[in-house]
Amino acid sequence: MTTIYTLKDIARPSGGFAMLAVDQREAMRNMFSAAGMKQPVSDKTLTDFKVSAAEIISPYASAVLVDNQFCYKEIVKQKALSKNSALIVAGDQFIAGNGIPVDSVCIDPDIDANEVKQNGGKALKLLILWRQDEDAQQRIEMVKAFNQKCHSAGLLSIIEPVVRPPRIGDKFDREQCILDAAKELGDLGSDLYKGEMPLFGKGDSQVLLAAAKKLNDNINIPWVILSSGINENLFCRAVRIAMQAGASGFLAGRAIWASTIGLPDTNLMLRDISAPRMQYLGTIVDEMMASR
Repeated sequence: MTTIYTLKDIARPSGGFAMLAVDQREAMRNMFSAAGMKQPVSDKTLTDFKVSAAEIISPYASAVLVDNQFCYKEIVKQKALSKNSALIVAGDQFIAGNGIPVDSVCIDPDIDANEVKQNGGKALKLLILWRQDEDAQQRIEMVKAFNQKCHSAGLLSIIEPVVRPPRIGDKFDREQCILDAAKELGDLGSDLYKGEMPLFGKGDSQVLLAAAKKLNDNINIPWVILSSGINENLFCRAVRIAMQAGASGFLAGRAIWASTIGLPDTNLMLRDISAPRMQYLGTIVDEMMASR
């Protein structure tokens, strides 16, 4: 009988999610460049960092999201993940264009869901770039196809809608677009919604809470927040507020490990800075789940 994974398989015992992302691709290379690393930044530099981050931080993460391009196979080969941390594989392919590393996204045809499961994976993740002037039906069909790909193998489907300015014109209300994306994609049969924090996690906590509650009202499945765009010093508060509004945790990378990029003794920095941060965030998730 085929094993069908549930959200408990990527959650903490509390039922909340404290998940690490190391699936950034060219964006991570750009981060190394910005930190002053000698050019060009090699693929090996990215792979080594991702494997180290997964190995050092995963004991405190309920799951780790990895990418096929740089680290999935290596992490499996090295058995880098802690036994109490589930493997999630990015099932998206990033297409560069217009001077940015991710201009469009499609389902990665090179990802075999059954092979991911054989390698210990519990879920796949799909990034969706949401633009108000692009075809909604095309996005909906992509999400449905992705869900089918995951569920046919017994894997969980995690979707990550991220809003972008329209290709034509300059009218862009980020906050409204985040709500519109949730309304469009938050009830299509996926298992978990990975969403952007309203207002980039800035400002008055009550204003943030009200905005997060609006987002919660538009998502009909469990959801977590990502950390891109949020100041790392505000991320703990963002997790608390999002969970107060109805979220069930986080799936994040930059807020946990970005400050170690470019520092000497990377592994030591990951142990001294990133692992304790992840551990602390896990306690926040557990506290907020217990308060429900």
